[in-house]
Amino acid sequence: MEKYKSIFISDVHLGSKGCKSVYLYNFLKTHSCENLFLVGDIIDCWRLKSKIYWPQEHSNIIRNILSMAKNGTQITYITGNHDDFLRIYQPLQLGNLELKEEHVYETVSGKNFLVIHGDQFDIVTKYGKSLSVLGDKVYTFLLSLNKVLNFFRSRLGFGYWSLAKYLKDLTKKAVNKASDYEESLSRECKTRNLDGIVCGHIHKAQISVINGIEYLNCGDWVESATALVETMTGEFKLINWGDIEKARENIKLLSNS
Repeated sequence: MEKYKSIFISDVHLGSKGCKSVYLYNFLKTHSCENLFLVGDIIDCWRLKSKIYWPQEHSNIIRNILSMAKNGTQITYITGNHDDFLRIYQPLQLGNLELKEEHVYETVSGKNFLVIHGDQFDIVTKYGKSLSVLGDKVYTFLLSLNKVLNFFRSRLGFGYWSLAKYLKDLTKKAVNKASDYEESLSRECKTRNLDGIVCGHIHKAQISVINGIEYLNCGDWVESATALVETMTGEFKLINWGDIEKARENIKLLSNS
């Protein structure tokens, strides 16, 4: 089992059919940490309001996280726009589990990073929730369409390709250009005299430097299945667990053929 100083995951969307809960369960079972940050949109209350969907695999994730807290891992749950119903209870401390809007994290190297979901800096989410909900419904439909599309692609010998991710990335790119999402986050850090930002929300894993501010985005567990980790020596890395799982699945298919 690999151990890290801290693990950051966001945009899991438990309660939605698109959630790669089995991938996340496998990841958490094979990695340990002193601190686990759940950086928003862990539970998808938007989806649960319209239709209850909660398979055993989603309960397994919750049980796994609670087990980590019981065994000494500090769990910090940062609320997002899809699990905003939890914001009425924050701040809340329950043993090793803390619920809050944001957190200032001190890295191994002594830097201070703002940990926040990021929806507060998205003008569409902040000022047009109805539009955001509509976009979420369209995205859910595209995820279902992905399965049909990739069935025919596999029959033709092509690899997996996500129409939902392609269109979401185009939309997010346009929205981000209009709202200056990353720029707004970097300006906020400069205002607070912080060194960096750890966020989620836009489902795009990234490590970069923006206006002198270290920008770290965890990605998601719907399409890419990525996690941000800080090693014991203070290095930040992105783990693309989705690629690892898909490689294992391909090996299993080949061994059975």
